[in-house]
Amino acid sequence: MYDQRGDRGDLALARAPRRANLALMMVPALLVLVTFLFWYQTWYGRPLSDQDLEKYLTDTTRPRQVQHALSQIADRMAQGDASVRRWYSRVVALAAHKEPKLRAMTAWVMSQDNQSAEFHASLRSLLTDSEPMVRRNAALALVRFGDAAGRPELRAMLEPYSLAAPAAGTVSFRLKEDDSVRVGIAVARVRPARGDRVEVVSPLDGRLERRAARDGAPVSAGDLIAVIAPAEDQVWEALRALYLVGTPEDLEVVERFLGQPTDTSERVRQQAARTATAIRQRMAARP
Repeated sequence: MYDQRGDRGDLALARAPRRANLALMMVPALLVLVTFLFWYQTWYGRPLSDQDLEKYLTDTTRPRQVQHALSQIADRMAQGDASVRRWYSRVVALAAHKEPKLRAMTAWVMSQDNQSAEFHASLRSLLTDSEPMVRRNAALALVRFGDAAGRPELRAMLEPYSLAAPAAGTVSFRLKEDDSVRVGIAVARVRPARGDRVEVVSPLDGRLERRAARDGAPVSAGDLIAVIAPAEDQVWEALRALYLVGTPEDLEVVERFLGQPTDTSERVRQQAARTATAIRQRMAARP
């Protein structure tokens, strides 16, 4: 006869490593699942139903969901889906949202239908927005409407951006010259004589071309803190737009990119050449 208790004990011991191995296998699987669910919920390519779009555009307290809805609407507009017109008034309303990123994205979305009179009017109003990224997206979008009203802003996209001190105090830099700069990144801090320090945040992508103040020096509100060189993509987009609406007044700044500076890519130089040629051809065609 065999000992039933011993066999049951052996079976339990044999199963224990299997359960441990199964648990170890489940941990990475769960991590992958959690990562996928997070990505799936935040990925703008995830299709949204009309009910989701309605919900996301109604509750504007969740900017990421609103951005997801705007991205989906832009995709459907590009595909010629006329059913999204029911949300055009919501899109126009978002042009006045307090969040600059939403206003900037709204300007891009409105460029997808250059036959909409309400989008055209809204984009013109965004040319006076307080945030440069919003103004620049609006200027680029207006070109698709055949409207050159944003030309001064397009030209500004080719120029360095001056970053001013938001308050008086002592400045301390967080970035070095030639460091890359992203939207929302603090280039420096200003510590007032009283109160909390204030971040000097860049409203644009680019490169820290020059510190305009000495580290640790006193500054007044409005003083020049730093100069931000424009990012390559920004320059390229502006040159493409000026190819269509540029005037002789823009030639000087356009032709700065025709030389051989080390920080200018071949793509930008080629586009600058095409833009300068297009402007001159328009000049020659004028009576």
